[in-house]
Amino acid sequence: MKVIGFSINKINAERKAPVKGKLEIKQGINIDDIKKEEVSISKSPAVSFEFTYSLDYSPGFGKIEIKGTLVTLDENNESKDILKEWKKKKFAESGIKLSLFNFIMAKCNLKALQLEEEIGFPLHIPMPKLAADPSSSNKNTNNNPANYAG
Repeated sequence: MKVIGFSINKINAERKAPVKGKLEIKQGINIDDIKKEEVSISKSPAVSFEFTYSLDYSPGFGKIEIKGTLVTLDENNESKDILKEWKKKKFAESGIKLSLFNFIMAKCNLKALQLEEEIGFPLHIPMPKLAADPSSSNKNTNNNPANYAG
């Protein structure tokens, strides 16, 4: 299945209390509904997945919730099986679930980082940091970087 659409329908970011002491951040993704769609760009059927991405800052500090829709194009006739699994409440066993969740996380993590910064929450994923190389600390004595041309 190929992703042909992604939209965010609702964003809720709430800080209930200042973060103090032990903090636990729980991340979750839930598929709320799956529907067959007709799209004008292809004769193949499309499947829309309504989802909820959430970050829970516990105990009771707040929550970030993003609801949206992901639309995929059914190129391999998988939509019938996906819809049957959904009706039988067995979508959790579906092989496509992992790729959908990875796509949702890639999109929603970026938005969540922005929201965390705006409402003053600690980031739910660590940001990369630069570290000095201890073996090169005495090589440059004029305090200019090696690639500095000034």
